[in-house]
Amino acid sequence: MKNLLVIDAQRCTGCRNCELACSTRNATSFNPARSRIQILKKEHKGLIIPMVCLQCDEPLCAEACPTNAIILNSSGVLTVNHEECIGCGNCVSACIYGGIVIDPVARKAIKCDLCDGDPACITACEYGVISLVSEEKGRSERAKGMEQLSTSIRTQEVSE
Repeated sequence: MKNLLVIDAQRCTGCRNCELACSTRNATSFNPARSRIQILKKEHKGLIIPMVCLQCDEPLCAEACPTNAIILNSSGVLTVNHEECIGCGNCVSACIYGGIVIDPVARKAIKCDLCDGDPACITACEYGVISLVSEEKGRSERAKGMEQLSTSIRTQEVSE
């Protein structure tokens, strides 16, 4: 059974430690722009939105890739084959969740690959907001989290 990352957006403080840990582990660079997890913030509105690949069952990013560079690895995790990726950005445009970006240095697509089952972001999160759970539990928790996040965003829009 495959695992998924789940982030409790309601408890995320936006500290960005997860971004730094991810970029250090995956790009050997202390650079949040090279992270596979992104924290979007609108501080003046108190809105913090963690973005990470959701490991979709029907990944639009993979469908949009002209070189078939987005594949399932042997653990069933969607990954980017950097030898095949041409950096066109079609996958970024196709992902409605913001879970894939173009690395500004390598100019190739990057997305969470769960760090081979030991995600650096989990260890770096001092608040215990990020967890690795079974696919079944993850889908359920994400649905609940997406609803809470959606409510939060709507509340922010109304208060403008």
